[in-house]
Amino acid sequence: MKKLYILSLVLSFTFGFAQTNLKKADALFKNYSYLDASKAYEECLQNIENPSAQTIKNAADSYYFISDARNALKWYKRLYEIQGNNLTDIYYLRYIQTMKAVMDYDDADKITKEYLNKKGDQKEINRYVAQKKQLDSIAKAKSLYQIKNLDINTGKSDFGATFYQDRIVFTSARDTTNFGEKLYNWNNQPFLNLYVAERNPADGSLFNENLFMPNVMTKYHEATASFDASGKTIYYSSNIIKKNKLVIDRDKINNFQILKGTMVDGKVENPQKVFFDNDDYSVGHPCLSDDGQWLFFASDMPGGYGETDLYVVKIADDGTMSSPQNLGPKINTLGNDLFPFFRNGILYFSSDGHYGLGDLDVYESKFLSDGSFSTPRNLGTPVNSNKDDFTFIIDKTGTYGYLSSNRAGGKGDDDIYSFIKGEPVCNQNISGKALDRKSKLPITDVTVVAYNSYNEILAETKTNFEGKYAVTVPCNKTVRLVAKKTNYSDDEKTVETTKENEGEIIDVNFELSNYDDLVVKKKGVEKVDVNPIYFDYDKYDITPLAIEELSKVVFIMRKFPNIRIKIESHTDSRGKDAYNLKLSDNRAKSTRDYIVSQGIDTSRIESAIGYGETRLINKCKNGVKCTEEEHLLNRRSDFIIIQK
Repeated sequence: MKKLYILSLVLSFTFGFAQTNLKKADALFKNYSYLDASKAYEECLQNIENPSAQTIKNAADSYYFISDARNALKWYKRLYEIQGNNLTDIYYLRYIQTMKAVMDYDDADKITKEYLNKKGDQKEINRYVAQKKQLDSIAKAKSLYQIKNLDINTGKSDFGATFYQDRIVFTSARDTTNFGEKLYNWNNQPFLNLYVAERNPADGSLFNENLFMPNVMTKYHEATASFDASGKTIYYSSNIIKKNKLVIDRDKINNFQILKGTMVDGKVENPQKVFFDNDDYSVGHPCLSDDGQWLFFASDMPGGYGETDLYVVKIADDGTMSSPQNLGPKINTLGNDLFPFFRNGILYFSSDGHYGLGDLDVYESKFLSDGSFSTPRNLGTPVNSNKDDFTFIIDKTGTYGYLSSNRAGGKGDDDIYSFIKGEPVCNQNISGKALDRKSKLPITDVTVVAYNSYNEILAETKTNFEGKYAVTVPCNKTVRLVAKKTNYSDDEKTVETTKENEGEIIDVNFELSNYDDLVVKKKGVEKVDVNPIYFDYDKYDITPLAIEELSKVVFIMRKFPNIRIKIESHTDSRGKDAYNLKLSDNRAKSTRDYIVSQGIDTSRIESAIGYGETRLINKCKNGVKCTEEEHLLNRRSDFIIIQK
């Protein structure tokens, strides 16, 4: 049913061909009889040694449009071998999608990169990288969704569930009408009709289905409906018909239109075309916003970005509609973007142009305050598969809904699946840099660990070459972040996360000190690098100037918790020897007491001893005339590191 998704539904004729030569195969293809055309091409190509590129395209497309990816890939690969980089954008896309459909993901990524490099569009490359990263990330997390195939499905195509009051309206090709002899020659299935079913709230199952609007039903396609909140207004897709006959354009295509009607006693009254319907292109798959002010739809009208784009019109209180607005390149791609559903400020839609698991995938995009949409996010498995996944709807509470898929294991061409959605895990991202405290340059390979209030690890990472890091942590928590690197001091920050899911907390930066910047080494001895500690004459009280230098000792001992020191205080030679010895010892012990008062355990200070003038480091002993600067060199306190 792939081409149904693309909207261009075509006039159905029945051809009887006795031969399966190339001319007949081309005729079937031109008439959109893809099921029969695929068989015809397969047979005649066995006898053609060097088929033309167009013949190979037709053979591949015949299979592609009936969702036979394995056989389509065979011919797209042959086309690629012939044309290589000369493949057009759309054939690159189809080649890549068929590879994904058979789960050849590595080959698909290789060809995708080749295609993007050929295009040279950095925005497209960035989008590919970001969407691949997001999909890889979601694949590692537990999905919020649980899906189930419904008993109501048949061997034909069933899809497009939508909410209608407390019931569900859906689209089906099940042959319960009087038009069983009228087949849609694209895939030899009956034409589509809308059905209504009861919903079992306990398990989401559907039952007691009936034709939804037999009073206005045609013998062609009616599909994909949407209702306003009251259930009194309906928009739905239908073949363009005049005087009970299909209207075809110059390419023999019968396009889709959107009809608007009023629901009265369960019947549709006075269905009318919307003003932007056009015989020359399709508009369809309508979705009305909850407040009735916006109508989203898909169309292949001229001026779009790809095969099928998403559009929106604003609806005034009196029913007047604005001109259709394309949702832009953030949403629309060169492929097919369609089946919109808007709920609680989020646009859900299907696309085969964004990076996904294969064929159509379901994406979500938030409506932003500036009127734009956020970058689409793939919903991942089990919502999406390597096949077509589409017509995703979800209830107002965000807990249950329906989607359609032609994935393996279904009952028919397309099946309807119910799903329940669990509570999303609320996370936030914390990011920042690790810098060298002295040089202010970034530090690479710093380990950043996030802890909760119970000292349990929430996340762990390392800084990159720019010193940058990012961790994901739970919302509404107190998070302690610790940055560590060998031979550097630790740094720690506490952050309060908010309740905003996927919120960003930036510029949580760390400053780490290199151990070598905090010590001096001489003759194999390491000492804390401090300036001379000054005391008032004949005093050993800690002065403000002394505190400034002692804070360096406290800092290194806090940042390197394994360090142990011993304190040695010295005087110059002036004054009596015994007095100097006692004065220096008092100064050593007062510095020790200050360090301990700052929270440093006493066990980390092995000793605090004054040596008076017994360990002069220059000539300035008793009786030698020296300058004040020379005496200053002897009047020192050393904080010698004995363990680190």
